[in-house]
Amino acid sequence: MTPFVPDASIFKAYDIRGIVDRTLTTEAAFAIGWALGSEAVRRGVTEIVIGRDGRLSGPTLAEALSRGIRHAGVGVIAIGCVPTPVTYFAAEHLGTHSCVSVTGSHNPPEYNGFKMVLAGETLYGPLITDLRRRLQENDLVVAPQPATEREVDVVPAYVARIASDVRLARPMKIAIDCGNGVAGAVAPQLFTALGAEVLPLYCEVDGTFPNHHPDPSKLENLRDLVATVTSRDVELGLAFDGDGDRLGVITKAGQVIFPDRQLMLFAADLLARNPGATILFDVKCSRHLARWIRDHGGQPLMWKTGHAFIKQKLKASGALLAGEMSGHLFFKERWYGFDDGLYAAARLLEILSRHPNPSEVLEALPDSLATPELNIKMGEGEPHQLVEKLQRYTGFSGANEIITLDGVRVEYPDGFGLVRASNTTPVLVLRFEAESETALAQIQRDFARALAEVWPGIDCSPLSR
Repeated sequence: MTPFVPDASIFKAYDIRGIVDRTLTTEAAFAIGWALGSEAVRRGVTEIVIGRDGRLSGPTLAEALSRGIRHAGVGVIAIGCVPTPVTYFAAEHLGTHSCVSVTGSHNPPEYNGFKMVLAGETLYGPLITDLRRRLQENDLVVAPQPATEREVDVVPAYVARIASDVRLARPMKIAIDCGNGVAGAVAPQLFTALGAEVLPLYCEVDGTFPNHHPDPSKLENLRDLVATVTSRDVELGLAFDGDGDRLGVITKAGQVIFPDRQLMLFAADLLARNPGATILFDVKCSRHLARWIRDHGGQPLMWKTGHAFIKQKLKASGALLAGEMSGHLFFKERWYGFDDGLYAAARLLEILSRHPNPSEVLEALPDSLATPELNIKMGEGEPHQLVEKLQRYTGFSGANEIITLDGVRVEYPDGFGLVRASNTTPVLVLRFEAESETALAQIQRDFARALAEVWPGIDCSPLSR
């Protein structure tokens, strides 16, 4: 049997992702499953958990993926339509330490993809492209007969595990917006089990996302939740992305508490029990975060953006907590170390339930003026080429420090600027923070000038204020 080799474009830095029935077909899903099953055999893995989000293409792709895995002789545990973190939990709870979440995450409805873990290792970068290499070279295992698939419902165990550990000091009233993503299948019962009174918003799982896109990092997707929290008898708003691994937070006044500020609250709580612990965060986070961690007796560690990179560094560094500006939060203390928006929300409620005014606690966290994530579209491969040139550039004015860990982050006395190449689409990602409007504008002008010098003709209009 000659293996089908899927389009190279779907093999991304952190996962496999493409447009259903174009670049990501059932034939491609079977082939990827076969390659993944073959790699599983090499690692001694005998069963892989498969969960899927609420996208309409999920059942068909999950079935094809399962056939491919089982063709290599590796068994499958099908856990149905669940958030990605529930799939990660199942891999731990059922002892496989291996899983695939069939999910398009926060991408539009026509997308889908696979997030993969084998033998406790999140697949990323070369580990993902090696699956395609296996198909190209026919480096595949064929079992004498296909392995079997069994079905397990792990949601009760997931809810029970969190409810047995997370304790609210008092009942809370919250609104939750799941954007019709798969988090809606679990979030209401989880927070009710914790003792919260829940006002649900768009918790019906619908892969067409009829109300708004399930991406809490974009302010336009939070409008309905902001309106609900500010007008109804609730203390707080929580928003989840399409597969439930990212968290958005809204205060009673309608203020968005971005993930780097959420991480401050989590760090202070954790460090009170674990003095000296390492707290990991990505290059997009506020400059206040490192200072906050040090002031609370911890060790700050900046790292590359990307959930797979963060998970790898979390394991290597021994950090107990990690977070990304995108909303991925990783708890190693009292949890398993994978990114879980639902669990992060539970830990948030645990902390805030100790206070009579949760919004006051959140709004008091250090803050600065900051831009949202800005994007400059470029041709395929061009963002990485530009960043390589910018890392050799010496013309930033007034810079205290230049960090080239992931792109270029320039620290100024009164703020920072960042430009990095996206690992998923051909765009430059930029973010700026400063203590005043004047400083923010100056930092953006400095970056616009630098970009124009290393890449003449680039469109820097997203930086104009």
